[in-house]
Amino acid sequence: MKIAILTNEYPPYIYGGAGVHVQYLVRELAALEDRRHTVRVLCFGDQRERAENLIVEGAWASFDFPLQDRRHKRLMDTLLKDIVMAGSLPEADLVHCHTWYTHFAGCLIKQLFSIPLVLTTHSLEPHRPWKEEQMGSAYWVSTWLERSAYSLADGIIAVSQAMRRDVHELYQVPWDRIQVIPNGIDSDQYKPTPDPATLAHYQIDPDQPFILFVGRITRQKGIIHLVRAVRYLQPGIQIVLCAGAPDTEEIGREMAEAVEETRSQTSNRIIWIPQIVPTDHLIRLYSQAAVFVCPSVYEPFGIINLEAMACGTPVVASSVGGITEVVVHEETGLLVPFDSRGPGDFEPKDAEKFSQDLAQAINRLLSSPQERKLMGEKARARVEKYFSWRSVASQTLGFYRKLLSK
Repeated sequence: MKIAILTNEYPPYIYGGAGVHVQYLVRELAALEDRRHTVRVLCFGDQRERAENLIVEGAWASFDFPLQDRRHKRLMDTLLKDIVMAGSLPEADLVHCHTWYTHFAGCLIKQLFSIPLVLTTHSLEPHRPWKEEQMGSAYWVSTWLERSAYSLADGIIAVSQAMRRDVHELYQVPWDRIQVIPNGIDSDQYKPTPDPATLAHYQIDPDQPFILFVGRITRQKGIIHLVRAVRYLQPGIQIVLCAGAPDTEEIGREMAEAVEETRSQTSNRIIWIPQIVPTDHLIRLYSQAAVFVCPSVYEPFGIINLEAMACGTPVVASSVGGITEVVVHEETGLLVPFDSRGPGDFEPKDAEKFSQDLAQAINRLLSSPQERKLMGEKARARVEKYFSWRSVASQTLGFYRKLLSK
């Protein structure tokens, strides 16, 4: 089988869960069945890689577009790279797209090659209305591109049951065209790895427990709600925020102001790490954190929770989307109810109460080292049992075969 994978993110340029998914899926697909299948990755960037049966080619193109709004540039650049992708693919039996950034290319390739189009649902544009703040009216174009691709696709992979329902309800895709295949984790790489030197590197006190957040500064990840929860946390702890790449200057300023205000209201140290943290450092931070916190307001799956769980750390997370299929309440962590203001609105009805509820759940685990230990052990066991990338790749290959047989 000649498999074409289209993606915005691919190593070394990864900034979110979709990129992590593609990185490991590609590795395992290429390794399946004695490397019988050829996997060709077309991605945004300057990557060039050629192995036995894995070819990676970055799509790089630039043009000085006339723009009505400077926020439209990202969309125009995306469309240009998609056209380059469509023209660069020599042959394929099937094309598999990840995120709306590659949907235009996937639609072109499906028609040009007369081959099946597969989409993996990492998120859905209509469920991320805050992106209009980042993209301006180009957000409505990305939504249109996504809707068009879902109407044309031969098969959809949803990373959770919640996403399967959303795809069906939002885009009226028939149930039999949508298969749930969850994200995975490399449990040999992500495992308990304590290392005091890493704590020292980030000036984290090894004698005080710390809670950990990892993610971009975006409305989706709910980091502002966590920052506001800090004032309700018990004393004698540290808050480590691995948070960078703000979606907009405005949310970047909002984050800085919230952190500064909260520092004046608590005796607890807030350690904000705005730069990208290397994966090996993240694994060591996950492993030594008392609690990992995921306060997302929208999360189709939440691969970040798998990473923490694989490192033996209990999770406190908002009870939204696919998170509820990853974190088992009262077993591998605690889920905090999230009461939105209404359909299509992904802000909590009472933001202050949500922050207080986050703090209450965190405080409960901080106060019970034995409970944290047991939850961490169960978290690691759950990851090992249900979420291997080899299984994800095998299920994905089986889905390809099902589509090709039609």
